[in-house]
Amino acid sequence: MSESVPGPAPEVFAPHEAPVSPPQASEEVEFVQLLTPEGERVEHPDYRFDLDDETIKGFYRDMVLVRRIDTEATALQRQGELGLWASLLGQEAAQIGSGRALNKKDMVFPTYREHGVAFCQGVNPLNLLGLFRGVDQGAWDPKDNNFHLYTIVIGAQTLHATGYAMGQQRDHAIGDAENGEATIAYFGDGASSQGDVNEAFIWASVFNAPVVFFCQNNQWAISEPIDRQTRIPLYQRAAGFGFPGVRVDGNDVLATYAVTQQALKRAREGSGPTLIEAYTYRMGAHTTSDDPTKYRLNEDLEHWKLKDPIERVHAYLSRHAAVDHDFFDEVEAEGDKIAAELRAGCLALPDPVLSDFFQNVYVDETPQLAEQRDQFIAYAASFEGEG
Repeated sequence: MSESVPGPAPEVFAPHEAPVSPPQASEEVEFVQLLTPEGERVEHPDYRFDLDDETIKGFYRDMVLVRRIDTEATALQRQGELGLWASLLGQEAAQIGSGRALNKKDMVFPTYREHGVAFCQGVNPLNLLGLFRGVDQGAWDPKDNNFHLYTIVIGAQTLHATGYAMGQQRDHAIGDAENGEATIAYFGDGASSQGDVNEAFIWASVFNAPVVFFCQNNQWAISEPIDRQTRIPLYQRAAGFGFPGVRVDGNDVLATYAVTQQALKRAREGSGPTLIEAYTYRMGAHTTSDDPTKYRLNEDLEHWKLKDPIERVHAYLSRHAAVDHDFFDEVEAEGDKIAAELRAGCLALPDPVLSDFFQNVYVDETPQLAEQRDQFIAYAASFEGEG
């Protein structure tokens, strides 16, 4: 019988009482990067971005317009026109890079913050605002844009995505890296601690499902820093489930595109799931109901502003692609136009007829649902005429 050898005393972690800082400098974190914060192109042994500068200009336009939409939505919430808004500020490159890597057959399962991916998929931003204004439950049809409804339950969409991907597999929609089908599921670093996400990893791995798990590690799960979610880099968790993981600079739209494109091709050809950790930073609050000054330091925010995903593309286009000020001015003007239209459209959204919600529960109305609807209508009518 072997002798028991006492090990080192276990570490004791006390709840943090003051703001804490996640890792800051990019040199402290290993990830795939193809465009530096200074706007310089760099090489990587495993990933390349071979598209032209016109494509990069398109990425810049996407990010600027999405940020403008996000800014307008935040202002609308502050003015009482939206009940809540979940900002994507600082995460534009992660969303546009991955969104533009999708083909027309790939299916997206978002959280409630993927406004940039929705933009790439052609979802009208006004439909997003309707949900946060409380006048509908999501007014877009997922079949129209291959973009499912926002998921509020943290991590639940990863299971939905895995099941959908298994359906693609059984429909023999995979086997072609370019023209086949794949699924991508978005979630945050906080959601990685949820049981649903880990169960999705197990199912996807065991059944070799054609799904890409895209984790936007923005360093904060509401007020909890990343070191309260994991003791190792999140992408390394994939190895424990038996599929590849990769960490990409989530503020680099070129690298995000290249990494996501390769992962999607791998899924479409039938090689199974991949976990992508997009290492980025949440520049704003978790939602408009949150106050990040209570738990993080201002110098962290100032540090990450130097890594702004839009500014690095602006620097590249200005210095190396001979793009003049007219292009940037035109994009800004387009953003202003979209924001004005979005504001007018939001204010014009009609209040819902509450009894209509019963129509969206099942395809075919059940007797029980019809009875509940009639009871609700009678109850609402009892208030008519009261002053």
